[in-house]
Amino acid sequence: MLLTAVQLFNEKGFNATSLDDVAARLNITKPIIYRHFSNKDQILFECVRMGLDQVREATAAVAGSPGTGLDRLAALLHRYAEIMTMDFGICVIRTRDHELRPESRSRFRKLKTEIDATICEIIEEGIADGSIDARNVRLTAFAATCTLDGIARWNDPAGPNSPEEIADFFVNFILRGIAPRLSSWTA
Repeated sequence: MLLTAVQLFNEKGFNATSLDDVAARLNITKPIIYRHFSNKDQILFECVRMGLDQVREATAAVAGSPGTGLDRLAALLHRYAEIMTMDFGICVIRTRDHELRPESRSRFRKLKTEIDATICEIIEEGIADGSIDARNVRLTAFAATCTLDGIARWNDPAGPNSPEEIADFFVNFILRGIAPRLSSWTA
C-alpha cells in the first residue's frame, strides 16, 4: 500500500493524489486503506519515514566501520545517492514540510536533523584523521547532501544511468572537493 502511495505522490504530487487514487491503483476500496491508516498525512509521513530510515540505516552501517573518515563518508554518500533514486528517498526530497501536519512535521525534522548530525560527525572524524580537508563541517555536510538530494528531483528511473553510476559520479565529484591536496594548485 505504501509503495503504491509513494509512487503516486512522486508522480502527481501529494496534494494532487487522493486516497481514491491509491485505492484505484491497488484495486481495493478506500475503507481498506482506512483499516491501516487514519488519513493521508499518516501515509505520507510513513513514506518519508521509510526513506529517512534507509538513510539512517546507511549512517549506522558506516558509523563503526573501519577506515578513515573519508572512507566512511564515501560509503555513506554512495548509499545516500542510491536512496535518492528510489521511491521512498524521492518522496523525502519532494515532500515539503508544510505538507505534513505539525506533529508529523516535527518528527520529520527530527529525523533529518539526526542524519545531518551523523554526517557532521563523520566529517569531523575525517578532519581529525587528516583524510578530509574542510573548514566548515556543517556547510560541507549541507553541500554534500544538497547535491545528492537534487538527484531525487531530476533523475528519471528509466533514464540511461543506473543508480550505482549516478552515485559513483556524484560521490566522486563531492569527494574531489574535500579530499586533502598533496600540493596547492596554481594557475
